[in-house]
Amino acid sequence: MTGDHQALALLLFCAFVAATLAITTWVSRNRRGSAEEFYAGGRLFSPMENGFAIAGDYMSAASFLGISGLIALFGYDGMLYSVGFLVAWLVVLFLVAELVRNCGRFTLADVVAARMRERPVRIAAGTSSVTVSVLYLVAQMVGAGSLVALLLGGSSEAARTWTVIGVGALMVIYVSLGGMRATTWIQIVKAVLLMAGTVTLTVLVLVRFHGDFNQLLLSAAERSGHGRDFLAPGLRYGGDWTARLDFISLGLALVLGTAGLPHILSRFYTVPTARAARRSVVWAIGLIGSFYLMTIVLGFGAAAVVGSDEVRESSPAGNTAVPLLALDLGGGAGSTGGTVLFAVVAAVAFATILAVVAGITLASSASVAHDLYASLRRRHARRYSEVAVARVAAAGIGAVAIALGLLARDLNVAFLVGLAFAVAASANLPVLLYSLFWRNFTTRGAVWSVYGGLVPAVLLVLLSPVVSGSPASLFPGVDFQLFPLENPGLVSIPFGFLAGWAGTALSPEPPDEAKHAETEVRSLTGAGAV
Repeated sequence: MTGDHQALALLLFCAFVAATLAITTWVSRNRRGSAEEFYAGGRLFSPMENGFAIAGDYMSAASFLGISGLIALFGYDGMLYSVGFLVAWLVVLFLVAELVRNCGRFTLADVVAARMRERPVRIAAGTSSVTVSVLYLVAQMVGAGSLVALLLGGSSEAARTWTVIGVGALMVIYVSLGGMRATTWIQIVKAVLLMAGTVTLTVLVLVRFHGDFNQLLLSAAERSGHGRDFLAPGLRYGGDWTARLDFISLGLALVLGTAGLPHILSRFYTVPTARAARRSVVWAIGLIGSFYLMTIVLGFGAAAVVGSDEVRESSPAGNTAVPLLALDLGGGAGSTGGTVLFAVVAAVAFATILAVVAGITLASSASVAHDLYASLRRRHARRYSEVAVARVAAAGIGAVAIALGLLARDLNVAFLVGLAFAVAASANLPVLLYSLFWRNFTTRGAVWSVYGGLVPAVLLVLLSPVVSGSPASLFPGVDFQLFPLENPGLVSIPFGFLAGWAGTALSPEPPDEAKHAETEVRSLTGAGAV
């Protein structure tokens, strides 16, 4: 990239940042500062607006950059992410959306605490939600660093560092000043931009191959260096039984994890009714389904047009496949068309990162203020408002995410998101489903379920090849690897369900049948919902 090309791309970055800050400032005017407004935007959004915002929250930079990159490097096996992310929404639509809207107020813990003792379940669910959110945030930070490093020449460590710090600072500003209302509007703008950019690139790829998808696949296989193996299972996950189990583990985490993501659950509270929540999910599924189908075209397009070796040379994890594809489709590195298209794609991806980190930060700060602060505060200590605590929490979570983002900057962002999904599926989903559907579930069962999924998931990741024992590890110089799989879901998800059952079976307290009946009526009818 020449200096002029970099200037154009940076100009687009700055334009988006200015627009989002303007939205935040506009929204923060005439604000009453209530928890209802800060956490749920006053529950004033329509199903279509919320559907776009959910899609904006879910279609992350990890999807846009990471999944296409994995397909460009590994072909068929990379498609697992696209399919898994899409199928997961059926679980959300049929099992979670309406019931959570009726039972909760702001967070996952609200649903569980409706029929349990509040303090222990809020501490457990809040801890789990913050852990999932920080893992998800790290993936977005790594994506931001990779993107700007490529923009500024591909080798600037300082640029990556300052990008991660800048994204962290912006997300704290968005959340602290604008709360859910600003975050939602930023998500809507970002979803429109991302869909427009993805459609444009997909059309250009298909035009390049005259609409012949089969020819696109054959060209991708030829330029990948793997031949026909590129279009068959096994290039990444089929080498041995460990790789195959990793494949199953990842699939389970993707399909089950979405329904346990805190920032997705909090979106159901921004609409006035359960029916509106369900219609939001239908809107979101349409947008998300279209997007993930297009990432398949972009991934194989990057392999066919750019070549897998060139993608790997630019970023070993494949995170820069789509920007390189845009550069080529526009006419190449020296052309004006290539520069403009590259700059637009880079700006859209950057916008995606900013919007998603704002949504996750808001959800995690809500967990800290609404669940952890309220439960852990000393009885006679000075009481601060929840909104004030949430703003301070946003700054703290931003600092942690920046530090971890700098540490994990060489890992694939789609893989990092897979880890966040595994923890969400292991710790949040079991307690959510048991609370909604199991009559005999008790407080001890709820607490055991959360920690029984959370602790094994985190421990198995720490003892896996992700952290040590291989050249691609977070710490390649040391080896304390004991668990062979990169994704812990295959073990930790059953642990979460089993721990919930064991805790309930061994609980000295009887289940509260009256509260269960009340929760059941409320979840199915919406009677008494906030």
